[in-house]
Amino acid sequence: MLQNYFKIAFRNLLRYKIFSLVNLFGLTIGLACCLLIALFILDELSYDRYHDKADRIYRVTRSFLERDGSVQLHLGHVAPPFGPLIKNDFQDVEEVARLLQNTTNFRYEDKVFTEQNVFMAEENLFKIFSVDVLKGNPDKALVDPFTVMVSDEMAKKYFGDEDPMDKVMQVDGQFTAKVSGVFKKFPSNSHWHPDFLVSFSTLRDTSIYGEEGLRTNWGNNSFSTYLLLPKDYDTKKLEVQFPAFLDRHMGAEARENDYPMPSTWTKLYLNKMTDIHLYSHLDSEIETNGDIKRVYIFAAIALLILLIAAINYMNLATARSATRAKEIGIRKVAGAQQGELMRQFLSESLLMTLLAMILAVGVTWFCLPMLESLTGKDLTIQSILNWRFAALAAGVTALVGLLSGIYPAVFMASFQPIAVLKGIFKIGGGNVSLRKVLVVAQFSISIILISCTGIVFQQLQYMQGKSLGFDKEHVITLPYYGNLGERWEAFRNELLSNRYIINVGRSLLAPSDRLLNSMGTATVPMGDSTINSSETLNMVFADHDFFPTYGIPFVGGRNFSRDFPTDDSTAFIINETAMRMIGWQNPEDGIGKSFEYGGRKGRLVGIVKDFNFESLHFNINPIVFFIPTGGNRFSDTSIKIDGNNIQNALSHIEKTWRQFIPDFPYQYTFVDESFGELYEAEQRQGRLFTIFSGIAIFIACLGLFGLAAFATAQRVREIGIRKVLGASVGNIVTLISKDFLWLVLIAAVIAVPVAWYAMSNWLADFAYRINLPWWMFAVAGIIALLVALGTVSMQAIRAAVANPVESLRSE
Repeated sequence: MLQNYFKIAFRNLLRYKIFSLVNLFGLTIGLACCLLIALFILDELSYDRYHDKADRIYRVTRSFLERDGSVQLHLGHVAPPFGPLIKNDFQDVEEVARLLQNTTNFRYEDKVFTEQNVFMAEENLFKIFSVDVLKGNPDKALVDPFTVMVSDEMAKKYFGDEDPMDKVMQVDGQFTAKVSGVFKKFPSNSHWHPDFLVSFSTLRDTSIYGEEGLRTNWGNNSFSTYLLLPKDYDTKKLEVQFPAFLDRHMGAEARENDYPMPSTWTKLYLNKMTDIHLYSHLDSEIETNGDIKRVYIFAAIALLILLIAAINYMNLATARSATRAKEIGIRKVAGAQQGELMRQFLSESLLMTLLAMILAVGVTWFCLPMLESLTGKDLTIQSILNWRFAALAAGVTALVGLLSGIYPAVFMASFQPIAVLKGIFKIGGGNVSLRKVLVVAQFSISIILISCTGIVFQQLQYMQGKSLGFDKEHVITLPYYGNLGERWEAFRNELLSNRYIINVGRSLLAPSDRLLNSMGTATVPMGDSTINSSETLNMVFADHDFFPTYGIPFVGGRNFSRDFPTDDSTAFIINETAMRMIGWQNPEDGIGKSFEYGGRKGRLVGIVKDFNFESLHFNINPIVFFIPTGGNRFSDTSIKIDGNNIQNALSHIEKTWRQFIPDFPYQYTFVDESFGELYEAEQRQGRLFTIFSGIAIFIACLGLFGLAAFATAQRVREIGIRKVLGASVGNIVTLISKDFLWLVLIAAVIAVPVAWYAMSNWLADFAYRINLPWWMFAVAGIIALLVALGTVSMQAIRAAVANPVESLRSE
């Protein structure tokens, strides 16, 4: 029986070729979109789950509190002493491993590169993480100091076809390290991707970090610290003991100096490793993470497009019912039961969906490179050829086949055979209303997607065009290396000898970096006494030329000056936010006053206008700037160049670089590009919204085409009579179109508040954002209205120009 159902279903698909092709096309596109989004979601959900002990691995994180108890900073890294002390104090902790990420220069023979993904790693790493070691002994490879393991990709990059084992590499010009192993490159769905693993014991060398620093430095929160806990362990048991742990180990200094106990201003937490990628958005992360909200958004889009495709099938199937009415009537007269007819039509729906799914898998494979480009993910054909994807495709096929086929099956199986065979084929108002509800749903979804797309691009345009309070155009940054310290003035003067180079400055952190460095609060005079500022100030080391290089204006006082030698050790500059936070209303209230910060005493010499040092996701923080003791505490060189001859300036910079520090690779970044990269996730989201909203409205138009065809078939005699009585083509088109345009208007009324609510929540992630433009929702509605008008008009014009004699004869 089932075979017969599918045989008849196949014959019907061939008999009604146009409807079948339109249906097949709509379902294929909808299913392909669903599969592409599903690939993205499955990849996002798979992060770090490939480790054998993934459900037992936790990361230690640390927060710092303001005086009112609010969180001032929450870091995904902690100070170096925490790891060994946690292992020693808590018996439930099975293993601990610390990592320290660095940007490092590696040289082998004549090959020298700056590498970003370099980690000092403890030997216990392999007892926690599942790392595929290709060469070397994982139990010994990271034990000895001055040893390094390289990824297979880096081994090829530096050593070609040579065996990398025991090769010696120069590291930052400071020391050499022997290659002790090769590991397979970490998969893309990992929250960290090391290219080099340098033995952690190397840090114990006093010229690099020192044993004392690893044991006592509570302020350098740069170490990723991972714990291996027992299976199904309740982490609350450990977290509740952390306050006492902090006071026990960090409290001695507090008690001696009458400071608050550590547990009152800092806290430790445990973060499950498999949650890091989607749920962790701390102030410091190894890499930029994903976002579970983005997963929810795209899951919703996939379901909405799938729903539109199913609705589209329903409308086209019911539109075709007029051509199959007599077939159904004859089959009922011949003894077919309603259940048999329903199974027949469901078979047709399932067959159509199966064919569409086969085509959709092909479309998905073809579109994988595009999806990789849009999402930045590493997706290959292997992403499709696995049981999870196959199970998903089978489940979606069954769901869509049943969902899209159940209503047409019930609808067509309910035809009365006598009425149909007599030619009395009218559909009740309730059925028409249901189909109209489906069209309203389709266009509501389309208008929501169009509105969201427009607002995402409006926000991106706003962020890219908003003044940051400084001149980021034609400023490049280069890494600052310590061996430039004694020759800095000669290096700077040589750069400035080119007339296309305007200014050169140094800093620890450059605009677009995160402000994570702090030495606490500032002590300032207030009346006859001194007070501590109520909030923590972020710290940036800057030299005399930093502010002129970026064109940052002063609202009071002056810049650091070489005419005042004491500026190198006593001068401070703050921004307006810091001024207000301290309690000064005007720059004159603070300029020239004594100022103490981080144990350094001096005077406030200047206040700069507020500017956005970080991305527009964040509010402007209070910042204090001062010149560090010694020239080795900077990290960035900023160079302002003339935009009229950029190439000449860049050539001179490279020539000067190779003259002064030839052992280090020359790499530069434009500051405006660095800021652009901060909004990469939003840009990708905007592009995906654009694509999927276009697809959604296209599929919705196919459904509208089906409903228009159905309505036209129902009104053939009426149209013929109206034409005989003198109605024009325009009258007929207006008659048929107006009902459908009302549906789009109703869809707009439903869609606008939903889109408004969704985008209000999305914009809440930005400290600086647009006001929701009402006209964007109007534009989305007008676009949907025009598209609907064009779709319906095509069908209406076709009916209007038909020969009325033929219309009346067919009735």
